[in-house]
Amino acid sequence: MTKIPPAVIILGNNSIPVAKKIISVLPGAQLYGLAGRTYDVDVSFTEFGTTLRELFAHGTPIIGICATGILIRTLAPLLANKREEPPVLAVAEDGSAVVPLLGGLNGVNSLARQIAVVLNVKPAITTTGDIRFGIALEDPPLGYRLANPDDAKSFMSDLLAGNSVRLEGSAPWLKNSALPIAEDATRVIQITEKQVVSISTRLVYHPATVAIGVTFVNPSLPKGERGSSEEIAFVQQMLVDAELASASVAGVFASTVDAANPVLQEIADALNVPIRFFTPDEIVGVMSQNNTVDVARLQQGAEPLRAIALALTASSGQLVMQRQTSDFSCAIAIALSPSPININTTGRPRGRLVVIGTGPGGSNWMSPEVKDVLRNATDLVGYSTYLELVGSLGKDKRWHESDNREEIARARVALDLAAEGRFVAVVSSGDPGIYAMAAAVFEVLEKEAKPEWQGIEIQVAPGISAMQAAAAKIGAPLGHDFCTISLSDILKPWSIIEQRITAAAQADFVIAFYNPVSKQRTWQLAEAKNILLRYRHPDTPVVLARNLGRNGESVQVCTLENLVPELADMRTVILVGSSKTQTITRCDGSVWVYTPRRYDEDKIL
Repeated sequence: MTKIPPAVIILGNNSIPVAKKIISVLPGAQLYGLAGRTYDVDVSFTEFGTTLRELFAHGTPIIGICATGILIRTLAPLLANKREEPPVLAVAEDGSAVVPLLGGLNGVNSLARQIAVVLNVKPAITTTGDIRFGIALEDPPLGYRLANPDDAKSFMSDLLAGNSVRLEGSAPWLKNSALPIAEDATRVIQITEKQVVSISTRLVYHPATVAIGVTFVNPSLPKGERGSSEEIAFVQQMLVDAELASASVAGVFASTVDAANPVLQEIADALNVPIRFFTPDEIVGVMSQNNTVDVARLQQGAEPLRAIALALTASSGQLVMQRQTSDFSCAIAIALSPSPININTTGRPRGRLVVIGTGPGGSNWMSPEVKDVLRNATDLVGYSTYLELVGSLGKDKRWHESDNREEIARARVALDLAAEGRFVAVVSSGDPGIYAMAAAVFEVLEKEAKPEWQGIEIQVAPGISAMQAAAAKIGAPLGHDFCTISLSDILKPWSIIEQRITAAAQADFVIAFYNPVSKQRTWQLAEAKNILLRYRHPDTPVVLARNLGRNGESVQVCTLENLVPELADMRTVILVGSSKTQTITRCDGSVWVYTPRRYDEDKIL
């Protein structure tokens, strides 16, 4: 399964050079810095203990550039299950020491060695077996699972006491270690895909060599109409019949045609493995080199053959079994690879596209959900100005920049990238569903309807809109009914805009105007003002908020009578009050603006 990137924790700016060296060899790692004492960090925190415990509880590897004592004391209340605790390391501020503390069963020593190499020091590894044999039996490398971890400690103790070990099966990482290997040893390490009984003197490792191909014979059945329990039980029974351990399953493999079928994810979750997809052309291309499958029938849509083809494509090995469910709705095939399947280079994950809103300015305006998307995305798509807003969260990503007016082309690029199995974040400022990219993505998805887009997982992650930010800066002008109107007549005629301004003015809405003025459009705001003055008092408060959360931020208040185009540009959002909107003069001469929540019935227009 996908590993969580580490968090590198620093308490002062002196630690930044060492932290950046560490992050350079740990893809996806995030730099956490104590607020007020650090800068240029990915995540700023104020409560060290709370932050550290939250990261630990979520399984995030922790690399603290600080004293070991503070890490131990902070995490001590959470230490309950050594098999579940993530790696925790302490690194000296000058990089002179790397000390693995916790997570011995989850790769802490390997992580320590990796960090020590870039810092040019020797890691302070104290695990006896690791020191003597260069191996941690409880922490096998990617591609292997230990069937009986509870026996590993006593097994290693026997080896340290002078016993030798016999290897049954093939595993280069064991063969090439310093273990005391002997053909006549009574202690055994067995590497097998088979489901076998393990005992204290026999450690069993299951290599990830089993590929399960799944395809749906009748995709016209409504998705989710029935549960997936039959398919899950069916796969599990096939493994039993083949005498294969579920721990040796590398993954579930399917065609991109079936990517959106929820049954696939439920099967994968039941087996605790990832899903990877192949395009129909990729399957046919591989199978044209294999005599096991009739390629002509495969191209005609023979689903059982496609299941076989998927399993063989993923494993590059031999077919073990192929069956169909009782209602013939699903075909499943099992194949065996000669070596562990690298899930990171086999097939592709389901494509994911998330349209995010960064809020009006910097990272402090972003929701935790948006930040999480940015950390995990592979590709960022957006207008260059908006991409710059993501700051350090955009590093190590592929950027796909375009002009602000190219929304449809940008949406098409994002969908195509996601169809390749990438995790794409489409970046909008403010909220992506308000005059932004979310609508463009769905418009392209509906009108062009490419088959390869149908399996993409699509999500919208909201952001703080410009009107919300503007209102918060000046008080509560949106405290009662309001509406939003874009003054841009590029995508809709001015006659429609004029009708909506008139209707909103007559209904006494507070109005948020987006896109009020540009270099090419200078008369629309003046015309909107003229319409409003037919229904609003000249002294109606108007808020102009520009560059919110960015350099050059300004928020000013004027009256409707004094509103002129020169006060605004495309980076300005304008809030025009209703007949009830009030101002409160502050002690420094500035004002608050708010719209009361309560209307007196005898004063309603």
